[in-house]
Amino acid sequence: MRRQPQPGTERARAGGARGAHSRRLRIIGGKWRGRRWQFPAGEIRPTGDRVRESLFNWLQGRIEGRRCLDLYAGSGALGLEALSRGAAHCVFVDRDAQAIAALGALLREWGAGSDSVQLEHCSAEQFLARTAQRFDLVFLDPPFAATAIATSAARLAAAGLLAPGALVYLEHPRTPPLPPLPAAWRVVRSGAAGAVGYDLYGADTHKAGDP
Repeated sequence: MRRQPQPGTERARAGGARGAHSRRLRIIGGKWRGRRWQFPAGEIRPTGDRVRESLFNWLQGRIEGRRCLDLYAGSGALGLEALSRGAAHCVFVDRDAQAIAALGALLREWGAGSDSVQLEHCSAEQFLARTAQRFDLVFLDPPFAATAIATSAARLAAAGLLAPGALVYLEHPRTPPLPPLPAAWRVVRSGAAGAVGYDLYGADTHKAGDP
């Protein structure tokens, strides 16, 4: 996930809180369980272990063989965790070239097959405008200061990029409330950790008249 800078935080970020130790993450479960990696310095604030563990507990039995999209990849924590737990494929999208390059190096080091990974150095908007892929599981965790959730959600739904039975994970500020989402989306699970809210939605792609 990527976070836009907040007023008054630049100096603190330059200090120890932004040191190498704070940029180390670990995989919680699956074939890469316990593996650690360090993501590049910058405006990347990954999903914390507590939230990530809750999310993947919700997803138990729903990851194996799935095609995933980590739309604001940042550290890649969500997509990496999904691949570790048996996802068939994951597209990582980020406009930060350093973040994408680091993910590519890490995935090669961990032996991820080229057929299971796609790295896209572009904005979320650019990727959604040109892709025709359909996804079973989407991680939607844009900058907190942006309005990207509503825009990306609308594009995913309108362009038919969600497979039947698709799940969409949203991470967002606990307040204010989420913007309006596609009418067919239904909350499966919700949680909160401090100022962060996180939700899992089921995206009903069935249309009237379909078999």
